[in-house]
Amino acid sequence: MDQTGLPAGFAALTTEYAMLPTGGHVLCAVSGGADSVCLLHLLKGRAEAEGFALTAAHFDHGLRGEDSRRDAAFVEQLCRDWGVPCVTGSGDVAAEARRRGAGIEETARDLRYTFLEQTADRVGAGVIATAHNADDNVETLLLHLVRGSGLQGLTGIPPRRGRLVRPLLTTPRAEIEAYLEAHGLPHVEDASNADPAFARNKLRHQVLPLLRDLNPRLEESLGEAIGRLRADNDYLNAQAANAAREAAWADDDLVIRTELVARAPDPIAVRMIRWMLLEMGEHQFGSAHLQAVVDLARSPAPSGRVDLPHGLTAYRVYGDLLLTVRGEDPLPPFAPVPLALEGETPLPEAGWTFTCRRAAAPEVLPRDPGRFYLDPARLQGPLVLRPRQTGDRLSLPGRGEKTVKKLLIDGRVPRRVRERVPILADEAGVVWLGGFGPHQDRLAAPGAEALEITAVRET
Repeated sequence: MDQTGLPAGFAALTTEYAMLPTGGHVLCAVSGGADSVCLLHLLKGRAEAEGFALTAAHFDHGLRGEDSRRDAAFVEQLCRDWGVPCVTGSGDVAAEARRRGAGIEETARDLRYTFLEQTADRVGAGVIATAHNADDNVETLLLHLVRGSGLQGLTGIPPRRGRLVRPLLTTPRAEIEAYLEAHGLPHVEDASNADPAFARNKLRHQVLPLLRDLNPRLEESLGEAIGRLRADNDYLNAQAANAAREAAWADDDLVIRTELVARAPDPIAVRMIRWMLLEMGEHQFGSAHLQAVVDLARSPAPSGRVDLPHGLTAYRVYGDLLLTVRGEDPLPPFAPVPLALEGETPLPEAGWTFTCRRAAAPEVLPRDPGRFYLDPARLQGPLVLRPRQTGDRLSLPGRGEKTVKKLLIDGRVPRRVRERVPILADEAGVVWLGGFGPHQDRLAAPGAEALEITAVRET
């Protein structure tokens, strides 16, 4: 720990990556283990000093029976003792993994992060903090290395990706344990962390001690290597992103000329495909999938296809490479309907009903995307319920501006029903998007006169 009593690197990392915004809201993922308890305690101290709101979130994966319930109860009690609001969630990871035909660890991670993202949206958190530490980063690097990863996998865990931050990423596990002991902080132990059946545990308990014999500064040395590899990878990603911006949307399909991918060097071509797939949705793809799409673009055959995970397909159509979402034909759009400013407005084609009335906005604005308060002075012209249009954009509360198309893709709204997602708009553009919420620049101030709108979707 440094002279302030904080774990080494914590203050520098949170400052460098602007992880803890003054006046903002941070959601801290808390499993109940040593790392997450340390992080919650650190954030609690910083929240009081710097004025940001703090909420804890715990997800029960349903994999360890009574131990899982014990951990959830521990986190809830700890948060009550510390005066930190806590949101809990759960899921049957084993059943979901069977349904998907995927691995337990992959499914657990996906469900956990989905819960964190949804919770952050609900509480209005602009930052999600997880407790990955320097040892985790080294383990990730080595696991990727022995599995034959490319450069992307050797860059370790990113300190920040979007609103997801890792404030302890440069802090060794030994310092975290020392911090807990110095402050007398309780935590729970996950018995599965000692199970050698898991590759990470075998690496942690059997391989890393041998490597530390060779280099006592292993975490520091590999941390520096990760930094250099990340800089190289960032440069290649930037070059690929610049080249991939030649891709254009054709309805909901992303299209690029095959020659742009085919003639690019392998490190750029693969990253171009990754960039395009990320535009289609926030999904992860293995190197074999990315290479298969590159090979499709380079194939001498004028046509072909590659089916990808997450319901995506890549098509070669003569000189074009097209990425699209598999599914049924889309439903037709509904006819626009003016919103009645007093009373109900049914939208039966889309399966929604809207109620509008004049009222004072509450002191605490709701986080429910189906109930919101608009400032009449920030509206231009009549309000209309309509399908999406090309160029529609909005900024959801606590989040940056995105196109409606990108929000629907990231929100995994099936392509088939996207034309039935209602948009409330005025002459200036989108005011509210069904299932997502209002444009933050159109909301009324707490206590001000407003239009209260409730949107109810038929189940």
